[in-house]
Amino acid sequence: MNNCYILLGTNLGDKQSNLQVTRRRIEENLGTILNYSSVYETEPWGRTEQDSFLNQVLNIMTKLDPLETLASCLEIEKSMGRIRIEKWMERVIDIDILYFNNEIHTSSSLIVPHPEIQNRRFTLEPLVEISPDYVHPKLMKTNKQLLAICDDPLKVNVFSHRT
Repeated sequence: MNNCYILLGTNLGDKQSNLQVTRRRIEENLGTILNYSSVYETEPWGRTEQDSFLNQVLNIMTKLDPLETLASCLEIEKSMGRIRIEKWMERVIDIDILYFNNEIHTSSSLIVPHPEIQNRRFTLEPLVEISPDYVHPKLMKTNKQLLAICDDPLKVNVFSHRT
């Protein structure tokens, strides 16, 4: 079994419902959700002239390998109406693989750990909530340490606490 951290993001339609549907589809297609963060409302990153995002980090256990996990995530996005035209555009759902075990994986279709973890407060805040002491296998710093030195100025606020 493989331990995987995934970031969910949505800023179109019924955002809370998008997250709920995505979590259900992840459990149906990828594996068991072991832990999950609160839902955070975040300012858009990269392209700022769009609605705010809801983000959440999940820790899942999966039998899939990294590329199979990516394929399943992309299929979930597609089935929910995700259209990829431009980078950082609005989306019904975005599913990013953050960590996969303690592996460093680099291919033309997938880089793990996600290369932007340390630069994005909207990723680090929920990661620190559920796994502050997890060590980034490439940077050799904990999520908590990465958040402490993150210079991303965008606001990240708890939208709804874990229940």
